[in-house]
Amino acid sequence: MNPDKKFYITTPIYYPSDKLHIGHAYCTVATDTMARYKRLTGYDVMFLTGTDEHGQKIEDKAKEAGVSPKEYVDRIVEGPQGVKDLWKLMNISNDRFIRTTDDYHVAAIQKIFKAMYDKGDIYKGKYVGKYCKPCESFWTESQLKDGKCPDCGREVQDAEEEAYFFRLSKYADRIQHLLEDTDFLEPRSRVNEMVNNFIKPGLEDLCVSRTSFKWGIPVDFDPGHVVYVWIDALFNYTTALGFMNDKHNDYDKYWPADVHFIGKEIVRFHSIIWPAMLMSMDMPLPKKVFGHGWLLLDGGKMSKSKGNVVDPYLLAERYGVDALRYFLLREFPFGTDGNFSNEALIGRINTDLANDLGNLVSRTTAMVGKYFGAHLPVTEAADSALDDELLHLAKGLRDVYEEQMEHYAFQNALMEVFKLIGRANKYIDENKPWLLAKDETQKARLAQVLYNLLECVRISAVLLTPFMPDTCEKIFGQIGAGEELRTWDSAGQWGLLPMDAAVNKGENLFPRIDAAKELEELAALEAAAKAAAEPAPEEPKAPEYITIDDFNKVHFVTAKILACEPVKKSKKLLRFTLDCGEGTPRQILSGIHEYYEPEELVGKTVVACTNLAPRKMMGLESNGMLISAVKEEPDGSEKLHLIMLDDKVPAGYGLC
Repeated sequence: MNPDKKFYITTPIYYPSDKLHIGHAYCTVATDTMARYKRLTGYDVMFLTGTDEHGQKIEDKAKEAGVSPKEYVDRIVEGPQGVKDLWKLMNISNDRFIRTTDDYHVAAIQKIFKAMYDKGDIYKGKYVGKYCKPCESFWTESQLKDGKCPDCGREVQDAEEEAYFFRLSKYADRIQHLLEDTDFLEPRSRVNEMVNNFIKPGLEDLCVSRTSFKWGIPVDFDPGHVVYVWIDALFNYTTALGFMNDKHNDYDKYWPADVHFIGKEIVRFHSIIWPAMLMSMDMPLPKKVFGHGWLLLDGGKMSKSKGNVVDPYLLAERYGVDALRYFLLREFPFGTDGNFSNEALIGRINTDLANDLGNLVSRTTAMVGKYFGAHLPVTEAADSALDDELLHLAKGLRDVYEEQMEHYAFQNALMEVFKLIGRANKYIDENKPWLLAKDETQKARLAQVLYNLLECVRISAVLLTPFMPDTCEKIFGQIGAGEELRTWDSAGQWGLLPMDAAVNKGENLFPRIDAAKELEELAALEAAAKAAAEPAPEEPKAPEYITIDDFNKVHFVTAKILACEPVKKSKKLLRFTLDCGEGTPRQILSGIHEYYEPEELVGKTVVACTNLAPRKMMGLESNGMLISAVKEEPDGSEKLHLIMLDDKVPAGYGLC
């Protein structure tokens, strides 16, 4: 390790879901591979991961489970098949793990929030808009896609509450320059999305506190407010190093981060909000944010709510963790989406790992044992033209591999290694060791051929170590490569393995899989798991009747529509001014604009419920409900008819 070469890499801290799937592991496996690669090349690495444990959705899920929010997250983070358990399964080598409920982090976030407030970058106001609870995201009406969250496609809810705001708009020009004129955000396609969708339309100030729930870091100078989870979550990258706390003391050593690996769904938070807050705090910016794609299943993102998740425990048990790690980074370019399937996984294991890598190691070590015992003789053989291409690939492999790894092109780096592995298998067929073994005059040539193969295996194993650490450890043992021959420097040199190194065949690294049989068994296992997860059918409930006293509590009256107009920034709401016979007009909001235009309703007589509790929508108070008839059509659409009465019926009559 070179103390002058430092590398700080992070994954996003994960929302602790109670059903972890292979998609959760994807980013962290990539981050782990990069961290291992940098350690291999001599860097002092800090690799951070952790869990994001605050927010309304955690509070709601804990309530559903009948436990406190802290009990809920403790179980999922620390318990069996929780986050830490999954990282252990996937052989994640993180140096530090942060939980946003850690005391030192909580205290640091309160200081950070106060510092931005004291600077004038956080101010008090009132939030009125839309909120996506799963994404913990605030949206304006115009930002919604088909009325739903543009990130996850789920329903949003009206939100109105006293809140603090961060002056995000103040930093719009600097953020645009950062994105457009530097390589801060990659892949480049993410830049266009951020600038065109968020900055150019006008970057609005960000709501950064909540009062409608309690599970969050309290704003210590204003009781009742909790800090918005994305301030809480983003600053973990610095608090985990000791910023604004004395738990750790290596902030000056590792910050700024070299790269944040994140999923594309949170690029906006990391490439716009995060640098703006760091600018507010006069802190250095991370060198790079890399937004990778999603693992897709059946064309859609893996999601527990959709029921399309893949169990990493099942796959790791059947195929081994290293096979799974290899597949995730070989099958898909890291910056794009990739379609996960059992067929693709089994195909990649059979083709690359069993046929190519496993076959090369097995054949080479077996032939050394068969023809020479455990050790090759120390001999010199004349060079052969058959060696040239193989040696050229092997000697140049480390440099082309390094170029790809430095650009986070994991797939390409693996392809380069497997070019050598494929060429080595071809080299066996070209030299036909089984024929050389029959000719005593060719013993030296046979030994040289097998030595060349062992060196190709050694160099390949060094470069595959960040991807498949356990497998490569086994390979080094089988070819007799000591610790000094497993280093980055040794991967760039040919001929380091002692000619008489102790070689043993060992176990078969990757047994070939009967694909048809395996797919059938997987389908049965997944069906059984899905059936076990589905709740038992509920017994039909007896109808619930109300009494005449219950019915009499509802006040239905006739009402004349005095005025009607659309509600600004809403596609559905109409604002009605009604004469309900009360002496003063009553205001009611109703979401029927897609069925009626305002001008056709003025003067009509309708039925209103007038003792419904008032509620606010889009900043306006609605005092009651208009009664409509609704029918669902065969195609799933709805038809709605506002109940209208004969205009001769006066306003204020009760219905009975």
